Amino acid sequence: MSANETFVAGAARGLGGLPQRLVQDGVVEESAMLVALQNAKERRTSFVTQLVSNGTAQARDIAIATASEFGVPLLDLDSIQLDLDTVKLVTDKLLQKHRVLPLFKRGKRLFLGVAAPTNLLSVDEIKFQTGLGIEAIVVEADKLQAALDKTLEQVDTQMPNLGDKDGFDLENLEVSGGEQELDAITRDDIEDAPVVRFVNKLMLDAIRRGASDIHFEPYEKMYRVRFRMDGVLKEIAQPPVQLSQKISARLKVMSRLDIAERRVPQDGRIKMKLSKTRAIDFRVSSCPTLYGEKIVLRILDPSSAMLGIDALGYEPAQRELYLKYLAKPQGMILVTGPTGSGKTVSLYTGLNILNREDTNISTAEDPAEINLPGVNQVNVNPKVGLTFAAALRAFLRQDPDVVMVGEVRDLETAEIAIKAAQTGHLVLSTLHTNDAPQTLTRLIDMGVKPYAIATSVSLIIAQRLARRLCSHCKQLFDVPKEALLKEGFQPADVEAGLKLYGPKGCSNCTDGYKGRVGIYQVMAVTDAIGRIIMEGGNAISISDQAAKEGVWDLRRAGLEKVKQGMTSLEEVNSITVD
Repeated sequence: MSANETFVAGAARGLGGLPQRLVQDGVVEESAMLVALQNAKERRTSFVTQLVSNGTAQARDIAIATASEFGVPLLDLDSIQLDLDTVKLVTDKLLQKHRVLPLFKRGKRLFLGVAAPTNLLSVDEIKFQTGLGIEAIVVEADKLQAALDKTLEQVDTQMPNLGDKDGFDLENLEVSGGEQELDAITRDDIEDAPVVRFVNKLMLDAIRRGASDIHFEPYEKMYRVRFRMDGVLKEIAQPPVQLSQKISARLKVMSRLDIAERRVPQDGRIKMKLSKTRAIDFRVSSCPTLYGEKIVLRILDPSSAMLGIDALGYEPAQRELYLKYLAKPQGMILVTGPTGSGKTVSLYTGLNILNREDTNISTAEDPAEINLPGVNQVNVNPKVGLTFAAALRAFLRQDPDVVMVGEVRDLETAEIAIKAAQTGHLVLSTLHTNDAPQTLTRLIDMGVKPYAIATSVSLIIAQRLARRLCSHCKQLFDVPKEALLKEGFQPADVEAGLKLYGPKGCSNCTDGYKGRVGIYQVMAVTDAIGRIIMEGGNAISISDQAAKEGVWDLRRAGLEKVKQGMTSLEEVNSITVD
């Protein structure tokens, strides 16, 4: 008999307490319990953690049996709002060591969320540290783990209690810096260790939590930091307002901005090196406000361009249309939508598909947001005369196959891009319009000749980003058929028993949403649409013709995502018009 078999056989005879209760209640098989006990002993963890992490038993079932066995109350963590001040009554070290969570304080008693109230050492240590009486409350192990990690992260962003989380040295994290000569006071401000650690910690947290932007905002009596996550701003920290200038100075010197100039907007860039193989870029924008400089950091994640077209949310017919026109040797593909709608990712996904050894690709951007090896990228700089138009002229003298222009902003750029598309080059660019048909009339308004548009522009993609429903907690909503028809759903879908989902909210998401998905209108410029352009037709005429050709507008594409359970009707209503 092996050593492990000997342990199991011996443990079977002495099984008792909560393990025995879980076996008797049918929550877990006896053999699985014995293995979990052995693994917990070897790894110095709780057997409950082992059962849940291995999928041997459901955390909810274990929690119910535990509360019954010990006569302790059971609480659903999703039903309460944790108070950071209460959490901070216990040191981070003890919370991480014992994996418990302070829930609330009543008088001289602290109520502690635990997965299994068997660890008397944790109770004694926390009682000694806080000087409070301790009452245990059973919570589900998986929710406890998620809530504890999330709460510790929030506590960790507060100025007094920054820690070296994830092994990063927050004071000496490698970032690009400015090289200006600083006076003594400014140098002290910038090299203030708590400020350095605070800024670095926020930047790391933003990367870890998948934020797209960080907003540093000064006001008269407060200073706040917000992350934009899944398109929605959330307040993360409120450092003392007295640190406003120190934080601004630190961010500006990191991004090579003029720290002495506080009267005009400035733009810069930060590169944060996380390891030998991974670095994250931040695009920095400062803007003077009434009470100091507001600074916004846009996180540029190169991996977003490597996701592949299948991950972006195109419907099958839309994806095939995009790929079809990417494969053509000439023409212009325009991507349109508001700021932050994912235009850059769509363009770079296309460039990544085209990025081959036999293809010469050049891009002009303001600035280049994603570094793509194999692509010749140029940052435009109007101050020295390097405009989009100037960069385009230079590209056309260097034998390009594919040209990308960050944005068509003026007639000169538009005309050069269109000529390139007419003379054997594939041109990709962006415009700021509401939908695909309006893009064509916008070019006419800029002064481009209608026949030039009809013969050069081949495909237009209008897009928005919708928050994706959390797969863990999304719930069915009952909506009357009349209301569904009024919203624009097809009668056949409604009669077939259309199911709509909405947000609920749990420890795995933000307000019921996690991640985002693209909503697209993909319109090819066909011969019929080309004739409408040359005849002076407006966006309404173009839209009507596109609908006859089977092109979905943004509203229809959004409703399809609702139908598929990816997002909610409320979210689609907020980003599209009926």
